[in-house]
Amino acid sequence: MKLSQLSRLPRQWQARALRMGFNLHPAFRATGGRVVYVAPDLLHIRVRLALTRRTRNVVGSIYGGSLFAVTDGVHAGMLMARLGPDVIVWDKAATIRYRKPAFHALTADFRLSDEELQDIRAALDRDHETERSYPVLLKGPDGTVHTEVQRTLYLADKAWYKHHKLRSSAAGDIA
Repeated sequence: MKLSQLSRLPRQWQARALRMGFNLHPAFRATGGRVVYVAPDLLHIRVRLALTRRTRNVVGSIYGGSLFAVTDGVHAGMLMARLGPDVIVWDKAATIRYRKPAFHALTADFRLSDEELQDIRAALDRDHETERSYPVLLKGPDGTVHTEVQRTLYLADKAWYKHHKLRSSAAGDIA
């Protein structure tokens, strides 16, 4: 099932379907992370990254690649689920700052607000495309921040994007 099809499910099943979709997807499973909570309104997701044999590096802490990968696609998935099939959402850029090695499980909370969704829709109505940046903090059980990730997403009106992409590729063929 595509994320944009979540709206076809009854409201009470959407959060469960989104959680299961992430947890069963091979690329997300490979990160070592698991989605442990999805809010009924799909505006908050909590991910847990355990320290396991698969996520441990040579010094015994959580591998940096797992820390980075576990944040990939979560905000994009939330936005696709909430904005629907008429909006393109792409991860555009990301930066990571390792603050402290983690020798235990970490959690990350991904949040959006209704106001953010309204701002995105207004920007898409006005400019047909926009970018948004979202910070993600991976925290230990005591609340200590171990890693900071900044994810930048590109969003566009699907009809505009397809038309713009066709024009760009046609112009490229001429040159």
